[in-house]
Amino acid sequence: MTTNVSKDLAQAVLQGDRRALSRAITLVESRRSEDRDCAEAVLSEVLPNAGSSLRIGLTGVPGAGKSTLIESLGNLALARGHRVAVLSVDPSSVVGGGSILADKTRMVTLARKPEAFVRPSPAAGRSGGVAPATREAVYLCEAAGFDFIIVETVGVGQTELQVASMTDMFVLLLQPTAGDELQGIKRGVMELVDLVVVNKCDGDLAALGQRTAAEFQQALRLVPAHTVGWTVPVIAVSALLDEGIDDMLMTIERFEKGVRGSGQLDRRRHVQSR
Repeated sequence: MTTNVSKDLAQAVLQGDRRALSRAITLVESRRSEDRDCAEAVLSEVLPNAGSSLRIGLTGVPGAGKSTLIESLGNLALARGHRVAVLSVDPSSVVGGGSILADKTRMVTLARKPEAFVRPSPAAGRSGGVAPATREAVYLCEAAGFDFIIVETVGVGQTELQVASMTDMFVLLLQPTAGDELQGIKRGVMELVDLVVVNKCDGDLAALGQRTAAEFQQALRLVPAHTVGWTVPVIAVSALLDEGIDDMLMTIERFEKGVRGSGQLDRRRHVQSR
């Protein structure tokens, strides 16, 4: 790819072209040595226009309903005037190295909307729940005008802490059968979390979900808050029925207002950049 082509691709990204954005992410994800200079050239062009979004990291065990929740939250955010980008990370085979990349097929209504962008990427053997170029993909999405970016991790919960080092708000998704109160005081993810969401609180699991939320809220009192001045909320939702999602989005917006106003967001970004 020539310098002129790299600049043309960068300009297309800055204009919000979703196809160009996909190409640019593919470029920064490439392991080919000949693509490295081109990827750096594109990033250099777009970086001055990055940094204005709210970056949300979301983790949780498989089966907690991350994709369903993200689609419901994303659609609501779109209705509120946001432009939503979802960067999901799919596990890679330890044998062949391939990934199914099926997350986009589980967010059909969101992926079809022009104000949204859904991109699955392979973990490519990297631990921590994110892909090798997730951070660069976030910058590209911001440069393309997306102001509400969700990074969905592979889905093993307690060990997926790297996403917290590249996002502004760290969300843990649980299900009603997540365990007793002792689960809530585990070190690691609970020390970094800014919001806990208990999903699938509907039907026969509604009461159990509310009880799980109450137990985790009690347990979180024993863990120092990751964000100064912020008490970590625990919200019970049903992504399937779109119940509690409005409360979740309002909580996210309240968090953003607080960290921007206090200067914590800028300080956190500075530490992450270093």
